Amino acid sequence: MSTRLRIVIVGASLAGLTVAETLRAEGFAGDIVLLGDEAHLPYSRPPLSKQVLLGDWEAPQSIIKSEAELAELNIEFCGSTTATGLDLHNKLVTTSTGQVPYDKLVIATGTHARRMWSDAGVHTLRTIDDAEAMRSELRGARRVAVLGAGVLGSEIASAARHFGAEVTLVGRSPRISFGAVGTALSPALEQLHRSNGVELRLATAVTNVSPSADGLEVELHSEVEGSSRVHADVVIAAIGGIPCTEWLADSGLTLENGVVCDAQGLAAPDVYAVGDVAAWTDPLSGRAIRVEHQTNAIEQAMAVAITIVHERESPAPVPFFWSEIHGARIKAYGWFAPQRALTGLDDTAGDAPCLLGAEHEGRSHGIVAWNLPPRAFREARARVDAAVFVPDGQPQL
Repeated sequence: MSTRLRIVIVGASLAGLTVAETLRAEGFAGDIVLLGDEAHLPYSRPPLSKQVLLGDWEAPQSIIKSEAELAELNIEFCGSTTATGLDLHNKLVTTSTGQVPYDKLVIATGTHARRMWSDAGVHTLRTIDDAEAMRSELRGARRVAVLGAGVLGSEIASAARHFGAEVTLVGRSPRISFGAVGTALSPALEQLHRSNGVELRLATAVTNVSPSADGLEVELHSEVEGSSRVHADVVIAAIGGIPCTEWLADSGLTLENGVVCDAQGLAAPDVYAVGDVAAWTDPLSGRAIRVEHQTNAIEQAMAVAITIVHERESPAPVPFFWSEIHGARIKAYGWFAPQRALTGLDDTAGDAPCLLGAEHEGRSHGIVAWNLPPRAFREARARVDAAVFVPDGQPQL
């Protein structure tokens, strides 16, 4: 590949940095420009809701590369630079500091937290600064209300119980969700939360949050219980992420819950998207799906970098994500369809290791491991790979 090529990566978190690192590892000698909208050096977000929030890490430990390491890789890092527009025809990214030309573009802008009731003092968790502020609040809190019963909400509820607070977890859905697996794990997750002292208020809408004499008052409504209130010292909203695509509104790219891509991450000629902002075509359903997890972001980033350098398709990454909730380590690998149940759910209880499977036409296309030892999980992953991949490395589901 010509050294004259200039690759611009918009988004300087884990996915964007992995693209840059993999380009260099694969022999790309051209220019790499990495644009980030925060002043911080590139850092990994998943530890924010785990190690940083629990106090096991200080926030700077989530930083992935120092200035010296970026310079050694000859990566031009531009912090505090917000992308505001994209001109596909002229291959220009408009930013808060000027226009940036590119030969190939990788979009890795991630998501931003859905914010509601922020004027009332409701917290969200997305950045290093958010994590530090939230940890400080949790350490002194007696009562915590977590709004949102997805993976992040479950992790925050777990952290709040770790600090000894009384915790109420509120979810609009009647079931708890676990990423791309959907709600199939809900019975086990409900049992896990309740056994660790979390009060669950599912199938319940939040109608308002307002200051009260002793903290914040959360007003709730459900069809079964009617209207009620929860009082808390700290209220945290974990009600989903919104793909950071506002700057692409007039670009001509297809935007449907993210940047729509083919199965290789291509959104338009010479334009790719990776990580939480990217909706890659799912081989199981044919739909464009976003997977918000660290490992998926890394594997998509590596696949796109290899495609750019070697001008050939790389094997489609298999979605993988994990979480740790009240000490239970839960991992999911493969593809899952909401209408298909997992086998082995009755075995999921407490700390007992178990393996759950998702099958289609007699073939395993996804697994969920609950406290499974690493070796057993690797063996189960290999069975999924053998079932869904053919020699060209593409999934056949």
